[in-house]
Amino acid sequence: MILLKAAAAFLGGVLLAGVVAAPAAAGPELDRRALRETLDEVPKGGMYGIYSAVSAGRQQWRGAAGFADPFAGRPMRPGMHHRVGSITKSFTATAVLQLVDRGRLELDAPVERYLPGLLPDARITVRMLLNHTSHLGDYDEALIAKPEDLETMRTRSYTKRELIGLGLGRGSTGVPGQTPGVYSNTNYIVLALLITEVTGQEAEDVITRNVIRRSGLGDTFFPRTPYLPRPHANAYTSFGGYWDPPRDFTVFDMSWASTAGAIVATMPDLNRFYRALLGGKLVSAQALAQMKQTVPVQPGAGIPDTMAYGLGIYAVDLPCGGRVWGHDGGVIGMATVSLTTEDLQRQASTGVNLTWHPGTEDSAAAEGVHLLTALCGTPPAAAKSTVKLPRADAPMPSAGGAAQ
Repeated sequence: MILLKAAAAFLGGVLLAGVVAAPAAAGPELDRRALRETLDEVPKGGMYGIYSAVSAGRQQWRGAAGFADPFAGRPMRPGMHHRVGSITKSFTATAVLQLVDRGRLELDAPVERYLPGLLPDARITVRMLLNHTSHLGDYDEALIAKPEDLETMRTRSYTKRELIGLGLGRGSTGVPGQTPGVYSNTNYIVLALLITEVTGQEAEDVITRNVIRRSGLGDTFFPRTPYLPRPHANAYTSFGGYWDPPRDFTVFDMSWASTAGAIVATMPDLNRFYRALLGGKLVSAQALAQMKQTVPVQPGAGIPDTMAYGLGIYAVDLPCGGRVWGHDGGVIGMATVSLTTEDLQRQASTGVNLTWHPGTEDSAAAEGVHLLTALCGTPPAAAKSTVKLPRADAPMPSAGGAAQ
């Protein structure tokens, strides 16, 4: 789902290769040849397959490389349905900010006001849930400790209160409001209960009606079965090399991800969503400004790296100049990145179908080159620097079993 605590799609995350002191391209022109060439490099590094959707102004480009099912020889195709993991958090946060706009919720009100007795610390506010400064434990860490846990999760349905209970059982990672925050999927399950409390409706239904449909997305939804609709890639993981070859987890009950990471979408739909959100079509200007107020957040307790996290979105400064907003997502067998420039002129979304697998560092670097080509409008020259794309994912689990 979600940026699992151990779900890095690639070792160390995607690297954006730096353009040598080069400004962003003047004007939204797509270098289609460069996009094709850089995308083709990704599977050469060990990744099974990748699809990509890029926009520059009114120009659109879609591409795919590698295999949707390498064992059957089925190729990747643009526009396939994909589990987008923690990108779901941007959708959930948008629904919460819409309720703030309507006066139904207050960002700095304690969660205790709306859900008395649910959380162990009455100081935790709605904002702290959204920007991961609540310091609630992450239920992922309780669910996934060894490879066999994935097989248990595959066919089991979880309730939201069950997931929250697992998270609370992990204890706290700090004092509410303290920075850096610590990324926790539990926050976004509590937000689902908040949405239901103030609307009287299931959070997934509210998000579908007020966010997905308002964004005009025809291929984005919360799944109601463990099956992906066609066309789709298969989803593989080796759990850090435990399974050789990697195991197919395409069929999976996604109740464990819920409003923190269960959404299925296509790459073009992700671009449409972030363009609508960041273009001010889904929330007020005041709410969007709140979403863009960032704090440092660690991907997990004890991990020194931080990301500039807002309310359901994060920011990355590009080496070619300018800032992009978006999110990434990782679930069992699928990982996603979606980024949009501050001026809305450039967007890029990519999805891959192999996670937690050693030896894919070259694929991670190649994906970074492709993303930078899309977002900066020029192919990277011989890189003199790199920018590590923030991932809420923590390190890959070891082949020995327990997540690191």
